Parts: sequence; C-alpha cells; structure tokens
Amino acid sequence: MICSRSVATREFPGLPADIRRTAHWREVIESPEIDIVAELIGGTTTASEIIESAIGSGKSVVTANKELMAQRGAEIWDRAIQSRVNLAMEASVAGGIPIHAVLREGISGDRISALYGILNGTSNYILSEIEKHGSAFDSVLGEAQRLGYAEADPSADIDGFDARSKLALLAALAFGERITPSDIYTEGIRRITPVDFQYASQMGYTIRLICSARQTSEGLLLAVRPSLVPKSTVLAGVKGAYNAVWVFGKYGQDTFYYGRGAGPLPTGVAVVSDLMRVAREIRCGSPERVSPFAHERLGEYKPIPVTLNRSKYYLRFRVEDRPGIIAGLATALANQQVSIDSVMQLPIENWRDVPFVVTVEPALEANIRAAIREMQDLKFLLEPPLVMPMEAGD
Repeated sequence: MICSRSVATREFPGLPADIRRTAHWREVIESPEIDIVAELIGGTTTASEIIESAIGSGKSVVTANKELMAQRGAEIWDRAIQSRVNLAMEASVAGGIPIHAVLREGISGDRISALYGILNGTSNYILSEIEKHGSAFDSVLGEAQRLGYAEADPSADIDGFDARSKLALLAALAFGERITPSDIYTEGIRRITPVDFQYASQMGYTIRLICSARQTSEGLLLAVRPSLVPKSTVLAGVKGAYNAVWVFGKYGQDTFYYGRGAGPLPTGVAVVSDLMRVAREIRCGSPERVSPFAHERLGEYKPIPVTLNRSKYYLRFRVEDRPGIIAGLATALANQQVSIDSVMQLPIENWRDVPFVVTVEPALEANIRAAIREMQDLKFLLEPPLVMPMEAGD
C-alpha cells in the first residue's frame, strides 16, 4: 500500500509478480508526488529495503512490520529523524488496540514498573479452546488452521516468536531501553494439555501465553511463556483471538487495554490512523517528531537472565507409578532450597502414565532449573517436567 496526495495504483501486468512488485515500489518511492509510504508486506528483507529507500527519499513511513521493527526499529528511527521524516508503527503490535499511542503519549507522565500482555491471538485461541472443550493441542491447532487463525506453518505463533517481537517493541516503548528479540526468554505452548487446565482450575488459575516486562532492582526482566494466571484477574478473561495489555504505573497505577490484535479490519484501522497522524504532521510542518519509541534515544540494555525471576511455580510430571516417586522429587527440590507448597493428583486412569502436579513456594528460577536437571535421571519420569510460573493476582 502506498499513500500520496493521490493514491498510486500503477501496475505492470506483463512482468512476473516478484519483478512487478519491485518495479512498482521503486517507481512510487521515487515519485515527487509521494509523501508517505506504507509498508505492509512483512518480512525483513524487501520490507527493509522499501523502508530505507523511502526514508532516503525523504518520505515518511507507516509500517505494521513487528519483526523488522523489533530487530532494527531504533536504528531505522535514528535515520528517519536525521532525514526529518516520520516513522509510525501502531499496527505492529495488537492491531486493534492503540497501545503505541497509549505508551508514547497517553500515560507518558507515569513511570511504568511492569506490563503484562496477551499478544498473540492464535495462541490465545488455542489455549481458550483447550480450556473450553478439553481437546488435545493438535486437534485445536488443526481447527485454528481451518478457521484461518493459524498459518500452515504455525511455529511463529505457537512457539512464541511473534509475541516476542511485539514484546520487544512494547518494552522499548515502556522503559526506553534498546531491546532485541534475542534478549527475551521465549517458550511456546506446544506442551499444554487439558490436564494442565484441570489442575490450574482446581487452584483458581487459568493458563495464558504471557508476555511480561518487569523492572526489578537488578534490571529489566523479560519473558514470553505460558503461565498460570489467577482467574480473578482481568487477563484471565481474555479469550479467543483477542489481545490485551495490562500496564502498571507508579503514579497512575494499573490500566488495561483490550481488543482484537489481528485481522484486516482492526489492523487497517491502525494503519489508516497512522497515515492520518503523519499526514497532519506533514501538513503542519512540525520539525519535532514524537519518537515511535517514546524516547529521543533508547538506552543500552543489558538483559538480566530469566533465572533471576522469583515466583511460585507449577511443575507437572508424567510418571510410571511406583513407590518413592514423591520422595525422589522432593529430595531434588530440597537440595536446591525449593519448598513444596502442594501436591495434587487427579484420579488415575492408567498407572503407566500418571500426570500429577507439584506447586512450590516462591523460588528463584535458577534453583527450579537446577532441581529439574537433578531429576533428569529418575527412571520413573516419562518426559521432562513442564514448568510454568504462577503469576500473582495483583
């Protein structure tokens, strides 16, 4: 999509599609009639070339490209501000929610201490359906693909990579730090089963793929991972293909933003709104641009490892039933100074494959991981334990 004083619609029907696209965007970008270029093709190769060419030609840019902006957004913005053009990217995160505008301007007077988000509608739809119907993961994934919620290759969604790019952008907005996706601990939802929802429900929790950014005394702690969320919280009520962002401020306290995170119409609203804002700035001739990252310069960020996270944890085991199982697991936890809070087991249907859950008192994730490594040689385990943090209710 290219926007100018008059919308450009040139086509080259005699050329192959890839050449036709290349010829088209180059001609449009070089046209003196064009003021704003909207890049909506995705990816990090041709999209990067389009955006950099547009900025080099003095055109402002509107983009929905979360992956590229998460990787190189600060660098691209530096180039844009030097060229005195604008860069807008509201549609890159949670398409139907104007979360960029909120963090950049709406609550810019606050000091944000944490934000939690559900930023991938595909994963949220799958988890909601597993919870609602008790269906297996693969079955729900197939239905999501039939409905168009999931791609033929769904790995970017269900393995957390899509949400990771979005969190990198939101964290940069909220905390003014230069963050790349590789800084963020990421875990997907492939191992979540109906039995996990059964155990979670007994404790008053549900399960969501949570994107978290939290300021600690050691530094900024970032993660994308399935987590247990108290049913009493607003995040627990986010179901289906919806997105949500929960922001905690020092002065304004907590605010919550909810809506459709994808789809042509919600995303289209975000793109057109950006086009309107940039057009107003061009028309008014303002030399002062509000950075899409909300800060004139992003600080250099040294990530702290997720192993410094401290919380309660949910550990789900699959074992072949025999004497001494609890003793073996308890010994591994005790050796790492981890205290057990509860042990739960649903009625046994097959003694050769018994799922049961241990929850632990607040502990460092480093200690949890050390205990899991100690457990790996236990002969009764059928697979590595599933570990999820249990988020607090406030």
